[in-house]
Amino acid sequence: MIAQNTSAGLRIDVDTLRGTKIGVPSLLSMLEQHGIKATFFFSVGPDNMGRHLWRLLRPTFLLKMLRSKAASLYGWDILFKGTLWPGPLIGRRAAAEIRQAAAAGHEIGLHAWDHHRWQTKIADLSQQEVLQDLKSGMHLLAEIIERPVDCSAAPAWRITPAALRARDKFPSRYNSDCRGLSIFYPLTDEGPLSQPQVPATLPTYDELIGRNGIDAHNYNDHLLSLFKPEELNVLTIHAEAEGGACRAMFADFLGKARAKKINFQPLGDLLAGCPKITEERIITTRMEGREGWISCQEQCD
Repeated sequence: MIAQNTSAGLRIDVDTLRGTKIGVPSLLSMLEQHGIKATFFFSVGPDNMGRHLWRLLRPTFLLKMLRSKAASLYGWDILFKGTLWPGPLIGRRAAAEIRQAAAAGHEIGLHAWDHHRWQTKIADLSQQEVLQDLKSGMHLLAEIIERPVDCSAAPAWRITPAALRARDKFPSRYNSDCRGLSIFYPLTDEGPLSQPQVPATLPTYDELIGRNGIDAHNYNDHLLSLFKPEELNVLTIHAEAEGGACRAMFADFLGKARAKKINFQPLGDLLAGCPKITEERIITTRMEGREGWISCQEQCD
């Protein structure tokens, strides 16, 4: 039986300084070998990811850290960033690596100004506070790549009505703020917003590994089995994982994906090829394998 061609979006989240300096060049090399263009979403403000350490007091977060072997996966320097001293500005310390991704022809978008602040505080931030963070991030990222930034993706798939309204004030082609099944316009109490969402549809490494019999030996085959030729496929990887400790496994994944005729492309290309975009609400839900809440397209809940 001849395998059917499957289109898929490849979203690369870059959360930290280490991920930008080490993970991004590693991924760029692999993608070039396979002739793949992807979408890189960069965090460019302070790297305060080490402040997540206090969450180890929560049993679900501690279990996730142990299951995914976070210390060896991300490195101790990431786990302590921004704890004993202010976190370094990623965009200033790793501008060359961000420009390298842009120069290689990949789509570039904003992930966050302060990834930790967004992930842990977004539910309490006002529209004005979100707007200021977005302005800071968009301005610095545009300065680095020397062109306007026209797409963004919320950290940890967490978005609020206030944040959506703030997003809509920027001239973006699309955003990728939630999990879902299809491309859609977010519907609010005031009506639909003008910028479509291209949601992530597939699970991430840290959601799958160590659960339901999934380990390093069968992870790639399991993940590949989840791609659906006739539906929206958007895979999210992280520069800190697939560009770091998991790079050999990801290289193997790309080879197997090519054999299965899975064609990766930037998320913006999926949007351009979408024949019909519906209007749907974004809701808050929980997902197995993740700690805390996430935002989700209503139809997939």
